[in-house]
Amino acid sequence: MTRYLIIGAGVAGISAAEAIRSVDQSGDITLLYDDADGYYSRPGLAYYLTNEVPEKQLYAFQEDDFHRLRLQRLHASVRRIRPSEHKIELNDGRLLPYDRLLIATGAAATPAKAPGVELQGVVKLDSLEDARRILKLSRKAHSAVVVGGGITALELVEALRAQRVQVHYFLRGDRYWANVLDETESRIVEHRLKEEGVQIHYQTELAEINGKNGQATGVRTVDNRQLRCEIVAVAIGVQPRKALAEASGLKVDRGVWVDEFLRTRTAGGGALPGGEALPDVYAAGDVAQVYDPLAGKAVIDSLWGPARQQGYTAGLNMSGQTRAYRKSAPFNVTRLAGLTTTIIGAVGGRETDADLLEVARGESETWRQIPDAIAAQADFDVNRLRVLVGKQNLVGAIVMGDQTLSQAVHHLVAEQADITPIREQLIHPNRPLGDILAGFWADWRQQHGAK
Repeated sequence: MTRYLIIGAGVAGISAAEAIRSVDQSGDITLLYDDADGYYSRPGLAYYLTNEVPEKQLYAFQEDDFHRLRLQRLHASVRRIRPSEHKIELNDGRLLPYDRLLIATGAAATPAKAPGVELQGVVKLDSLEDARRILKLSRKAHSAVVVGGGITALELVEALRAQRVQVHYFLRGDRYWANVLDETESRIVEHRLKEEGVQIHYQTELAEINGKNGQATGVRTVDNRQLRCEIVAVAIGVQPRKALAEASGLKVDRGVWVDEFLRTRTAGGGALPGGEALPDVYAAGDVAQVYDPLAGKAVIDSLWGPARQQGYTAGLNMSGQTRAYRKSAPFNVTRLAGLTTTIIGAVGGRETDADLLEVARGESETWRQIPDAIAAQADFDVNRLRVLVGKQNLVGAIVMGDQTLSQAVHHLVAEQADITPIREQLIHPNRPLGDILAGFWADWRQQHGAK
């Protein structure tokens, strides 16, 4: 009987367990986790904080689901992996043997470096316990400062406003999420935030968190402005939890390095990959650094979808299958200032390319007519589509508001569909972008048998 150990109770770890059990009905699977709340929906925390989802609905698995997988759970912290002995060492000194091991430890919020981060009232959004703390603090707080420029920072802004806390939002640059959104998209988000009473402070950086009796009382900015607040929420990025792998002699770079089958290596000098292959130790999810053929380098994905795919692929390989992980076109559905937004493929931070054009359009009747929508919604005051058009294919897209076009565009980007027949129409400034893509998608789907 094969002994499987999975370190981490996030979506990558659970997906690996599901994959293992789909192949191996008799193996022993043990899931180790250090988050006392176990497996829950981390993407759902934002909706929990805005009172849209009760806490009990965050738990995607019930006891019957764990029983179905015959999954043993152990709340414990792992100190070290001993690959040569096929054992792991727990913090309490116990040793657990394994035949196959998965590292799915995820990522942690990057801490602020400003003085005062240890004060009560300084929060992040890493876990359910963090979310509970934010709700508790919000009951008595009048004002908060949020620092950060991405999705999590915006979730914190919206959460605090939902709890009727006055929010000051610090942006380092002159607009929101400039490395992903274009200026129009940034301004749409900012305008909606301002309508909700959020005060946005552009080109503003946190210098120090002030406090009294261990409690945060305000902040000082780099340009020496003072703001009073009881909560300081920081969301300036995430870092893979790679310390365990590093302490165990595994190859790490920005994350834990893995090959196309999600197998790790021992540490070696020089450039990646280096070291000796560890066929029985795998890594997946936010902690894994996986080769991306499109980017031509090993990258880290901090998204739920890739974590699930990587975990499932790793589980298949751990149970004796041979399945290479192929990174698909990025697809992230999020909510920006209450506006459902889908980000597909490459949309920002690209070097200038003579063969690459950006095309954007606003409202379109097509968005209410295409069937098979992922999440068709018609109650938004903003509908916007931006596509990046390469020489022969769509490179990426952003769909804001009504999501009726999301499925079509995602397929066209992911399948690298040849759009040369409509390229000139797409880039023409007065043509209806949505209509053109909808018609092309209908024809392409029929020719290729796409669902």
